[in-house]
Amino acid sequence: MLTDIERIVFIVLSLFALGAAGFVARRIAFIIRRGQGVLGTDHWERRLRRGLGVFLTQRTVLKRRPLASIFHTMIAWGFTFYLLVNVIDVALAWFPELRSLLNNPIGYAFLLVSDVLTVGVLVGMVAMLIRRFTTGRKIFAFNKNVVLHPKASFGIKRDSTIVGLFILFHVGSRYLGSTVAVLLAGGAQWQPFATVGSNLWARPGASLPVGTLEVLEHVFFWGAIGSIMLFIPYFLISKHLHLLMGPINFALKPVRRSMGELDKINFEDESLTQFGASKLEHLSKAQLLDAYACIMCNRCQDVCPANHTGKVLSPSALEINKRYQINQEGKALAAGKESSTPLLEFAISPEAVWACTSCGACVEVCPVGNEPMRDILDMRRSLVLMDNQFPTQLQQAFKGMERTGNPWNIAPEARLDWAKGFNVPTIEQNPDPDILWWVGCAPATDARAQKTAQAFAKILNAAGVNFAVLGKMERCTGDSARRAGNEALFFELATGNVEMLNEVVGADEASARKRIVTTCPHCLHTLKNEYPAFGGNYTVIHHTELIDELYKAGKLKNYPATRTDLTFHDPCYLGRHNQVYDAPREVLHSAGASLTELPRHRNNSFCCGAGGAQMWKEEEHGTERVNENRFAEALATGKNTLAVGCPFCLAMMTDAAKAVQSEMQVKDVAEIVAETM
Repeated sequence: MLTDIERIVFIVLSLFALGAAGFVARRIAFIIRRGQGVLGTDHWERRLRRGLGVFLTQRTVLKRRPLASIFHTMIAWGFTFYLLVNVIDVALAWFPELRSLLNNPIGYAFLLVSDVLTVGVLVGMVAMLIRRFTTGRKIFAFNKNVVLHPKASFGIKRDSTIVGLFILFHVGSRYLGSTVAVLLAGGAQWQPFATVGSNLWARPGASLPVGTLEVLEHVFFWGAIGSIMLFIPYFLISKHLHLLMGPINFALKPVRRSMGELDKINFEDESLTQFGASKLEHLSKAQLLDAYACIMCNRCQDVCPANHTGKVLSPSALEINKRYQINQEGKALAAGKESSTPLLEFAISPEAVWACTSCGACVEVCPVGNEPMRDILDMRRSLVLMDNQFPTQLQQAFKGMERTGNPWNIAPEARLDWAKGFNVPTIEQNPDPDILWWVGCAPATDARAQKTAQAFAKILNAAGVNFAVLGKMERCTGDSARRAGNEALFFELATGNVEMLNEVVGADEASARKRIVTTCPHCLHTLKNEYPAFGGNYTVIHHTELIDELYKAGKLKNYPATRTDLTFHDPCYLGRHNQVYDAPREVLHSAGASLTELPRHRNNSFCCGAGGAQMWKEEEHGTERVNENRFAEALATGKNTLAVGCPFCLAMMTDAAKAVQSEMQVKDVAEIVAETM
């Protein structure tokens, strides 16, 4: 099919496209290598399956925005299949005699799939472009005063327009070429859409001359193949690189026990001069890869509690800003030079950094596996450890953890005052328990949360559980210190707690003498997921999981589901961070409750507003408070009791109820169970 001149043009364009693509790809690789830490490369077969599986199924995209996600999936599948389509089209153009190889079932299947996916891409792309420039204006907007790179607002629209029109032109040219090919071949039963389109070139009882059709075939070939050669270099610097980098991001993510597990800083390493991240090159390799993978779809912004309540935090803007700054400083970064602008001057504002609740919703919803929450927590580390800058309200909590081992600043000797009148043995009194109960700071010191501890003690005794508590030996796990960026304080608390627990429980999870149970998901997360880096490997469960075991073992009496006045709030650190969704619901059911779910529940749960050390500071300015937004949702169910499974959630929802003078009761699951006894 191709003439000699066309072959020469093809070779020249190919060399240009490959050379330009190679240059850009090399720069991207050098920039990512500037990041800290390592990317995950172990078990590469499993990682490859994960990356391809996520991409081919589009399951992470289909989590939200169902109609738009279907259109996106049509484009993704079709455009990916076009890698094969373009290769075969080029081969047939160079060697027309190979066309006979399509005259078999495999060839027919290829023709049919390419025909169907071609139309799918065109329909999906038209729908997405219409959405982008109509209803999408609201979806892709940002709250007032959100930091946005000066090139981003126009750049995102430009990318969407260029890429959208390119896809329409590329795939449309190929479709028109297939309609011409159908006429030249005298028909094609395996290309129904191309057959219908061939009527463009035919009049009733006649068609265009063969010579004219052959000219059109050449024109449409170059429209399809030539356009993609010219587009490849731009593709690598546009946001649509996510098509490639998204699967790579999933494949190369470091393995973690939980989305909230943070990397350990070794303060004994005297060579370290930078703690946390203040510039692009201080971020990890995975965090730099996030910027390239970002779709700029704003789904993370949609679910962010801070953004949803009118604050200046946008996890989406953070990733977008990183990408545009990387493009701006890419040459210097790739050459190993220091970036010129601190993160807090282009990526995110200090106010936004301190608005994050570390709820993990942005990580959960991201279609390409980005983790903006981790960037924010690393920036907090830099602010606290390098610049000594943090909200003044946190100072009291830090001092309490340093001096008395708890942010409430209660003396260790008073840590068991809540247990007076209850049968709560200490580890000295019962040195060989089956269960070690890590009470936690809130249940041990906060008046409202103490009722949860008392209810749980009642349950354990009623079920005949052999347990013990640490009493005054117990100190804060350091969760709030770590989420607030005070890694030095967390290091001190974690090191001391692990040393003590290894003596009581044992350092090896496989041979541990006893399990640890806690009523606080933040303690659960820290003990289970953060302490292994410090040498503490324990079997840790939430109190709802243990209560569920007791019900199923017949040690607690089950009740028929006659109570219908309850709804349940999923704590972020119990649900998203540790995947415990069923246990609290099973417990409530066993206690006789027929549960009504909140609209946002399970992995879509909305934060109470206390995580990420927000419990100890004033909330940033916005249109409303996070806890009041969540409580309004619970109140709208018409139920009179909101069940929770976290002392932070208990405090925040109780405060929200008081703020609106609601009679709705907020109770821990353990309290509801204890009421049945």
